[in-house]
Amino acid sequence: MSVQAPSAVLLIRPRFFTPNPETALDNVFQSHAVGDDAEAIAAAAYAEVSEAAAALDARGVTVHLFDDDGPGRPDSVFPNNWISTHAGGHVALYPMHTPNRRTERRGDIVEMLKQSYRVQDVVDYSGLEVDDVFLEGTGAMVLDHGARIAYVARSRRADPIALERFCTNFGYEPMAFDAVDESGTAIYHTNVMMCVATDFALVGLDLITSPTRRAQVVERLSAQDREVIDLDPEQIRNFAGNAIELHGKNGRMLALSQRALASLTDPQRRIIERSCEIVPLSVPTIELAGGSVRCMVAGIHLDRRSVIVAPAAAA
Repeated sequence: MSVQAPSAVLLIRPRFFTPNPETALDNVFQSHAVGDDAEAIAAAAYAEVSEAAAALDARGVTVHLFDDDGPGRPDSVFPNNWISTHAGGHVALYPMHTPNRRTERRGDIVEMLKQSYRVQDVVDYSGLEVDDVFLEGTGAMVLDHGARIAYVARSRRADPIALERFCTNFGYEPMAFDAVDESGTAIYHTNVMMCVATDFALVGLDLITSPTRRAQVVERLSAQDREVIDLDPEQIRNFAGNAIELHGKNGRMLALSQRALASLTDPQRRIIERSCEIVPLSVPTIELAGGSVRCMVAGIHLDRRSVIVAPAAAA
């Protein structure tokens, strides 16, 4: 199995989903025209998570599905921003930029991980919020687990102080860069423009403003015979970079949205299909909030606890 492709994931199924007005200021991927039927939007998002969980489960991915009944957490469907897990039994909890997202962190989920997997420690960075220091997990960072590199598009959601602490604690080399869209707006989360898989990487190279840094990113991504698939700005807008490699019963797969898949060219798809089954998920309602499949999925990179079966009692 590839260290890049977890075989278990965490999903949150929200009861009160809606595009978050508090995150709209710097998330240009977010829709502002969603209509007035809040109940219908929430119900559609709930169904989309249910269907995504079933699709991954059918392919042999272990899915830990949690419901969220809190009306004050419109973005709870995106758990990868507040939690990440790492080989060796390590868990990180992150400081969130938007106040109404900070209650998304859940002790019951951490306890489930401890009970089901070998967890050695939980490193909690959330206390940095009082100093306005933020690092929104694997939204702000795209991690190459093999090469131990954390790719980061600079933004208010990826503070260099928190990034340095994470990289020091977890053994990653930070590779930060400036990235903007066609209007000059900073990319709010690195994982909307970049996906690192085992044998390929999807990345919006033209969004990286420095030609020198762009070349360095390509060099590092290519170092392990990984093929770099360059995404254009329109593909980025359609969430083609917001994908995640997983491992199921038939091997590796790339989970992404139907909208993202439709934006890829045939040559790009062929590169992906050399090593992965493409698994498109229908999440158009959730994408209204400015995130897609990768944002929804928190990969679990922990070893499972052994199940000890007690011997049968003697007759």
